[in-house]
Amino acid sequence: MPVNEPVKTYAPGSPERAELESALKELADAEPLELTGTFGAERRPGRGEDRYEVRMPSDTAHVLGYVQQANHADAEQAVAAAVAVSREWGELPYDQRAAIFLRAADLIAGPFRAWINAATMLGQGKTVQQAEIDSACELADFLRFNAHFAQEIYANQPQNSAGVWNRMDYRPLEGFVYAITPFNFTAIAGNLPTSAALMGNPVLWKPALTQMFAAEVIVDVLRAAGLPDGVINLVPGHGKEVSDVALAHSDLAGIHFTGSTRVFQGLWSQVGANIANYRSYPRIVGETGGKDFVLAHPSADPEMVTTALIRGAFEYSGQKCSAASRAYLPRSLWNAISDDLIAQTEALKVGDVRDFSNFTSAVIDERAFDKLSGAIETARSSSDAQIVAGGSYDRSEGWYVRPTLITSDNPKQDIFVTEYFGPILGIHVYEDADFDSVLDAVDTASAYALTGSILATDRKAVELAQQRLRFTAGNFYINDKPTGAVVGQQPFGGARASGTNDKAGSMWNLMRWVSPRAIKETLVPPTATGYPHMD
Repeated sequence: MPVNEPVKTYAPGSPERAELESALKELADAEPLELTGTFGAERRPGRGEDRYEVRMPSDTAHVLGYVQQANHADAEQAVAAAVAVSREWGELPYDQRAAIFLRAADLIAGPFRAWINAATMLGQGKTVQQAEIDSACELADFLRFNAHFAQEIYANQPQNSAGVWNRMDYRPLEGFVYAITPFNFTAIAGNLPTSAALMGNPVLWKPALTQMFAAEVIVDVLRAAGLPDGVINLVPGHGKEVSDVALAHSDLAGIHFTGSTRVFQGLWSQVGANIANYRSYPRIVGETGGKDFVLAHPSADPEMVTTALIRGAFEYSGQKCSAASRAYLPRSLWNAISDDLIAQTEALKVGDVRDFSNFTSAVIDERAFDKLSGAIETARSSSDAQIVAGGSYDRSEGWYVRPTLITSDNPKQDIFVTEYFGPILGIHVYEDADFDSVLDAVDTASAYALTGSILATDRKAVELAQQRLRFTAGNFYINDKPTGAVVGQQPFGGARASGTNDKAGSMWNLMRWVSPRAIKETLVPPTATGYPHMD
């Protein structure tokens, strides 16, 4: 069993801090990079007409690199490269495939650690703490634990009867897997293509353009680890350009997706429309949106509640699928913590990621800024909502949105329903005696069912919430914030509009990327036709 990669502290005077600061300076001071795709053995920019500028979210005047977006021809070349190596890669013994990704994990945890953290900080606006637990630790954990879980899958073999040897052959899928990854986690960007590849499948990987600065480092790591050409083909571009090619190809064997519910449903619709054209039924695995809750009971510890709300809602500016975005607090607790919660929220330092004293930074891009500032103004003009902390935003230097608390007595108000994907936390204050009925409001307010938490010292309340909210969250937390799932400890994923709940970082996810074949071998075959009852 692997051990989770230890999280470094980056305390003043520590060697890891000095190394990271040096990497940040070198990457930030360099000329903008020409960020490349991989098309079989060829690593080059795409050939599309659009040129995307990857900018620092916290300093939007600073261009880190350029992405020449891939067009249909690029996507076709990448698919052809994947299909061409599918048999050779799938027939490579498992240990030889696993060795590549285990080496990649050690490279990430070692010589590439400062570089992948720095690229994630600059390109995706993560603070040092958020980058460390994501791009270094979680990505290394995914690679190591997946190798271990795959061994357990291969070791799962059927029983034998007298004179019969049974075995299970875990084949890769027939064709290629299309991996679509988001901007917010470098670990997800690395895990979705590598988990499918580990099980013997070649991959077409379309990362978010805003994550391309760190995606470039992932490609460097995989090449250094010895990944053969054509196994993982990175195709940067708009989703439609790449998807139109991938989803129409007869060798599409699966989709591994993290992103919005709307996009995932669109992909599923396209697959359905093309279903008669595929060699096999594509596996569709997706983790999508969330409207994640924190439910506090009157017995909850006030200081713990305040910490869980601030960390759960505002780390990485709420740009996590698991971020707390709606809270349900009893009136007695709200009266006790509201002043302190508001004061702590107002005091949070927000600024450039290179200043390690900041709690969080800017949101990812202009589109996110516009959506979040619009949500704040909508709440400001609503008769049934009140902004009690934050509520400001500024795009003069970066895409900055202040951590914001919004209260409402209406449990169906938009702040409890719509996924904002930013630093906005809606708070509903309920009467202490209404804990039982508020469980229904938590369950029915949103279409999502990703993460949630119950904060209470009363064990009866914990048990009641755990049972009544059984289908409301795929990852359920007791006396903790609803974020921070650790590979090997809390397999991650949700249901309803939050995805297929195939649990990234577990054998359940890896099972989707194999096609089992049962083999029966009779050791001494019968030679007579008749049966005893015929005598």
